[in-house]
Amino acid sequence: MQEEALFDLVNKVRRTKAEGQTIELKAAHIGTPKRLFDTLSSFSNQDSGGIIIFGIDESADFAAVGVYDAQDLQKKVTEQCNQMEPAVRALFTICEIDGKVIVSAEIPGIEISERPCFYKGVGRIKGSYVRVGDADELMSEYEIYSYDAFRKRIHDDLRTVPNAKMNLFDANRLDDYKRAVKKERENLAQNVSEDELLQLMGVMDGDIPTLAGVMVFSKYPQAYFPQFSITAVVIPGTEIGQTGTDDERFIDNKRITGAISDMLEAAESFVARNSRTKTVIDEKGKRSDIPEYPAKAVREAILNALVHRDYSIHTENIPVRIEMYRDRMEIKSPGGLYGKISIDSLGKVRPDTRNATLANILELLHVTENRYSGIPTIRREFENAGLPAPVFEVRRGDFIVTFKNNIWRADKKSDGNLEEAVLDFCATPRTRAELEHFTGFSRYYMMKEIITPLLECGKLKMTIPDKPKSKNQKYVRA
Repeated sequence: MQEEALFDLVNKVRRTKAEGQTIELKAAHIGTPKRLFDTLSSFSNQDSGGIIIFGIDESADFAAVGVYDAQDLQKKVTEQCNQMEPAVRALFTICEIDGKVIVSAEIPGIEISERPCFYKGVGRIKGSYVRVGDADELMSEYEIYSYDAFRKRIHDDLRTVPNAKMNLFDANRLDDYKRAVKKERENLAQNVSEDELLQLMGVMDGDIPTLAGVMVFSKYPQAYFPQFSITAVVIPGTEIGQTGTDDERFIDNKRITGAISDMLEAAESFVARNSRTKTVIDEKGKRSDIPEYPAKAVREAILNALVHRDYSIHTENIPVRIEMYRDRMEIKSPGGLYGKISIDSLGKVRPDTRNATLANILELLHVTENRYSGIPTIRREFENAGLPAPVFEVRRGDFIVTFKNNIWRADKKSDGNLEEAVLDFCATPRTRAELEHFTGFSRYYMMKEIITPLLECGKLKMTIPDKPKSKNQKYVRA
């Protein structure tokens, strides 16, 4: 980072009075902070890395207090960086603000294959952190496992299910699969018995079915894994907890079970049944019905959730969740992004596949194409429908797809320009809860994608700027 860039960054932080996903402030006017490993770990464990700024005191209204000794600070921070595994290589920059010396340490994100970065003094379990907003939180056992699973190439879809019985498989589906294998994989059509074929394709391991085999062919996989299912709910408002006119918490509520293809079909029906349909009559009097969400995109998102979810022992108690709100639908699957793929590269590069055997089985049954076309199809369907672009994100081990409908456009002014609508709404100071209800987004998404950018560009301001996290905080147009 150049000195001018640091100067601009510090002024921006002081103006917004907030840290963030990639910014951490430390006073350091008395000495080097003694516990940096949580931030060094969390920044190293995210693709974007992060920047620690020394010399700004958050507790003193983000005043520039400077550092006690820039050279000694860099030495001691480097010593702490060397206590991490793998060692962190910080890049330092120095500038002067209000006559005070400010030092920044840029912490690069490390390769997926090297994560998690942790403090050697307490070990991997207690020394691995993840950045959540402006806080460093201890990684869960599952988050640590997910990195190990990729590095060690652990295939949970191939783990055996000892109490599963092949005589409880759907015989017709299994016969269809064996015919498809012999047709599509010609080298297996000759000189291979059916038992050998099922073993070579990962359906069986000896006489024991694999998890992939159970999830595709068992008549009822939930007999062994009750939560490898889908929970689907329809909420009357825009957040869970809001009730309808008759105080109902859910308009519809269903647990969907069965093999993957059965759950896919039932989930599609659930969404279709609970979606609004707009009827359009063209100039020739021809009627057409337009669903709230494109059916093809819904199918791809649910299928992706079922095929690419985490099937490890760490997520056996977590189902795929479909949550339909007044203004959006969220599809949540256990397990964040797998391998080296990032949110920005979804649908643009060939990803690593978490459950390759499962995907291959479903491809031969023509349930999925297995050609990495799901995300591009979803985006294209929403663009063609004139709907807001789908949002893909990872939150603490869940991969979440959010589909917005067009209801917020009818509710807001400014011809659907949400930024202008929010600014108009904030002509009168508004609370976070009021803004949540107005935008229809979750608080996390609203603050990250709407409010914070408006604060940073100076279009919006806080009524209590010295206490940005105050429960009495309101936001007003600047």
